[in-house]
Amino acid sequence: MAKRGRPAAEFDKKEFMNLVGIGCSQEEICWWFRDETGKPANVDTLSRWCVRTFKENFKEYYKKNGGIAMKISLRRNQLKLSEKSASMAIFLGKNYLGQRDSIEQTNSEAIEKLDAILKVARENAEKVSELEYISEDDIQQEAERVHPESE
Repeated sequence: MAKRGRPAAEFDKKEFMNLVGIGCSQEEICWWFRDETGKPANVDTLSRWCVRTFKENFKEYYKKNGGIAMKISLRRNQLKLSEKSASMAIFLGKNYLGQRDSIEQTNSEAIEKLDAILKVARENAEKVSELEYISEDDIQQEAERVHPESE
């Protein structure tokens, strides 16, 4: 029995891999693979081709391989730039080497104020502990003496 329907679309595998490697989106790759009239390839057609060629759809393939060449090139350029730019060297150190800025500040004026507040709080705490304990009954009796209930 003869095959029916339109023949399966084919794309240049090496070009496709290069485009994915530099981080092109699916739509951009479809635009790259235009037909003779200038119409971009269909997104679904490209995804089906990926399944036939790589045994995974476009999104799966892109997740594993997308932007690898671009990242390598960008990293190479950043490292080269870090030789001349201190800010780039600092950026790379923080992001790739885990380096951090450590700022140590002491504010002696604030510390003195806190010490004074603590001293007053301690003095007040000592005064409170020296006060005589007053029972609930004593409080009730005093309340009745000051505010006798009128009958």
